[in-house]
Amino acid sequence: MKKLVSILLALMLVMSLAPSFAEGSDEYPEVIEGIDFGGATLYINPYWTPPGRVENPTDDQQAQYDFQDWIMKTYNVKIVEEQLGNWGDPQVEEIQNFMSKGDASELRIFIMPPGFVGSPMANGWFADWANNDLINLSDEKWNAGDVEFMTKGTKTLGIALGNPEPRQCVYFNKTVLEKAGIDWNTIYDMQKDGTWNWENFEKLVAQVHKDADSDGVPDVYGLTGNFTDFLMASVFNNGGSFFDFDENGKLVVTAGSDNVIEAETWATEIWNNYARAEDGAAGDAWNYFIDVFKSGNCGFCIHQTYGGYNEGDTDLSGMQDPWGCVAIPKGPKGDDYYYLISDNIVVVPSIYDEQTTKNIEYIYSLYAGPIPGVDDSDAWIGSKYEICSDTRAVDETYAMLRESKHGKANKSSYLGTDNLVLGSDTYGNYLWGMRWSTPAALFEGIKPAWEGLCAVFNGDMTEEEFNKQMEEKKAADEAKAAEEAAAAAEAPAEEPKAE
Repeated sequence: MKKLVSILLALMLVMSLAPSFAEGSDEYPEVIEGIDFGGATLYINPYWTPPGRVENPTDDQQAQYDFQDWIMKTYNVKIVEEQLGNWGDPQVEEIQNFMSKGDASELRIFIMPPGFVGSPMANGWFADWANNDLINLSDEKWNAGDVEFMTKGTKTLGIALGNPEPRQCVYFNKTVLEKAGIDWNTIYDMQKDGTWNWENFEKLVAQVHKDADSDGVPDVYGLTGNFTDFLMASVFNNGGSFFDFDENGKLVVTAGSDNVIEAETWATEIWNNYARAEDGAAGDAWNYFIDVFKSGNCGFCIHQTYGGYNEGDTDLSGMQDPWGCVAIPKGPKGDDYYYLISDNIVVVPSIYDEQTTKNIEYIYSLYAGPIPGVDDSDAWIGSKYEICSDTRAVDETYAMLRESKHGKANKSSYLGTDNLVLGSDTYGNYLWGMRWSTPAALFEGIKPAWEGLCAVFNGDMTEEEFNKQMEEKKAADEAKAAEEAAAAAEAPAEEPKAE
């Protein structure tokens, strides 16, 4: 009898130690009959090294592991997260090789940055998420801005789960503002009541900007920061965009609109009048503005949220003066506060049959989605209160910007990274040139190149034809410049004017 009791106790102990995923939980989603991967492995391939499971998980982490194990057991699939590609070459070559190999028995999901989706998207390498009755892309767990970004016509060719990461924002130095007679709380109040706009922003910047000894060098600058962030965010906050789809589903250039030109003109004037800009003579690096702002003689700084809010050592770590943060101000044509999303995009190769595609998408939506029974709605806060010591910056600005409606997709990403398409010498150095030229003139100069890029994306021109067109334009421009230089050299010198 004692032996039988010992056996029963041992069995009870084993059962108590059995993982909870074996039977699932009442809060787990209803099992969808008919989905069975037959023991196959589904690879999730980001371009960074996945962290893997920790040895001593928290309760929430353990709940996540249990749920993921339940998913794999229930649908007879092994899910492996494995890096492919790297930060310098994020996935395009891997997807191309995978599609060329044509092995539909190899189940993969790729995760890539938005500036690299264009070529695979144009080549038809991404499967549609919208044609899936197992998921609802209008559900709040999907990142609406990224869904909109990856939607072409009726097809959604990639997704992101969860809230977007806020990007462009305006930091302000509370001490500098107080010395200029500004109650910084009024900035939050304006943001809250919808009056945080260009006019009010410019008034405050001008109030801060001072050249007390009139030597031509400001003692306190109105602002500093990343000019291209300021310029691009101002465009979208005035109802503009650089590229968009037309009524026929073709990607077209929209940067010549009145809204865009107005935003670029305003942002450039503000910058030229009040900014501590980069100084090549001083050897400024691209992120010169961080030290400038931290030094305590600038009122405002245009940067991104990772500069102040991220966990650990941030750009603003060690700043002596207290700081606050608000959204980029609205333009007269704007209807809300916006920033440009830059979230990683999840794509399924278009190599699989319809049902397999649906199954892969559904499994990912479970595996990477919310964890049943875990309320992580405040997890995003982390140590942000300690980092910035300003509850309004966290509760009002960051909390607001996390809402999907504030994230705008910059569709220039279809054509390459912002640095390449909008900011490089390759296509006219549009963003930087704004400092020394006019938006209209720059647009007319770069428009042919942008239209060619759109034609390649739309399938109306080959990449080879576009490259040939660019080479011919470059040769013509160089010939014209040489002709003008020769004519100037041959022109007679002007005679001095009579006294």
